[in-house]
Amino acid sequence: MKLSRRRFAILVIFAAPLLLFATAASPHKRTPNKPYLVFVGTYTNKTTSKGIYAYRFDPGTGKLSPLGVAAESEDPSFLAVHPSGKYLYAVNEIDHFGAQKSGAVSAFSIDHKTGKLALLNQAATQGAGPCHISLDKSGKFVLVANYDGGSVAVFPIREDGSVGPASAFVQHSGSSVNKERQEGPHAHWIETSPDNRFALAADLGLDKILIYRFNAVKGSVTPNDPPYAKLNPGSGPRHLAFHPNGKFAYVLTEMENSVTSFSYSAAKGSLSPLQTLSTLSSLRKDYSGPKEAAEIAVHPNGKFLYTSNRAGIDTVSAFSIDHVKGTLKLIDEFPTMGKTPRNFAIDPTGKFLLAANQESNNIVTFRIDSSTGRLMPTGDIVEAPAPVCITFVAAP
Repeated sequence: MKLSRRRFAILVIFAAPLLLFATAASPHKRTPNKPYLVFVGTYTNKTTSKGIYAYRFDPGTGKLSPLGVAAESEDPSFLAVHPSGKYLYAVNEIDHFGAQKSGAVSAFSIDHKTGKLALLNQAATQGAGPCHISLDKSGKFVLVANYDGGSVAVFPIREDGSVGPASAFVQHSGSSVNKERQEGPHAHWIETSPDNRFALAADLGLDKILIYRFNAVKGSVTPNDPPYAKLNPGSGPRHLAFHPNGKFAYVLTEMENSVTSFSYSAAKGSLSPLQTLSTLSSLRKDYSGPKEAAEIAVHPNGKFLYTSNRAGIDTVSAFSIDHVKGTLKLIDEFPTMGKTPRNFAIDPTGKFLLAANQESNNIVTFRIDSSTGRLMPTGDIVEAPAPVCITFVAAP
């Protein structure tokens, strides 16, 4: 059908605003292979590390290119990036900060062109040996777990990205069956729930996931009902990972080398156990050596889960996830081509897994098979002194 000039003009008049709206709705759409900044937290004590290191990551090839020291800092072990991409936060895993028996939280601004970090300020975490840090979903608060102090704390983020005085602090109490490692509380991880209504904390010393109601306006925490979920005695819960659908959560135990699957009630903030599996393959069924599982992550597609195994095992275990039941099935273990994989991270595209081998001072990149979840080394290995944590930042 031919359009008259009049009808054509009318169509243009009506279509133009729609085109403008479509353009304005996605002005910052990211190109598929645009590079990312990668920041690596490290241990500086008794190592050659000077602090936090920066890299450039190519999501098209999986190549990691060193940019050098991003910021000198003492034992900046674990990192978290603000949702805006403007700021980075680190816990300084130390026992004394100033005159206090405490670790510290450091706030930095990010220079996306150079990968350099500028220190904004520091604050005492009010407990010794902080080992984990995260941000709430609104990006208004920093949450910290103090391992040696056995406590958790929350800090507001000011408009300039710096951290203010603590808005909440909770001292855990109690112990568990292993008198050497569980003589008291050891908070190892803390993060808010997908809907930001609860804060969950894994305490290795108590064999519990403590659950708090989180006030996202005040940054306060109060015990939930139920106040915790229990893990096997002596298992030592270390980290937790939520499934992208928010219905399931997975807890990695350091001392048992196991993963416990939970169904998660968003309404109640409660965890109900479904299954517990070893992170080790059947080939290790008679294994009686030390067990030190370290990291856990669910793939962005929700089909796979990964954990790392240290203590001379030095592998990443891959699991498939039943998307209906939330249960796991071990796929295989994959050597990390280094020693002591304390941490790993899946890149934002979901195509690569980067393993941080703390004691061999390197980061090894693996390609993730999107169909099977299996890992294949890309051949890319970069030096990193005592790497502890890997985090990605989208470059503008």
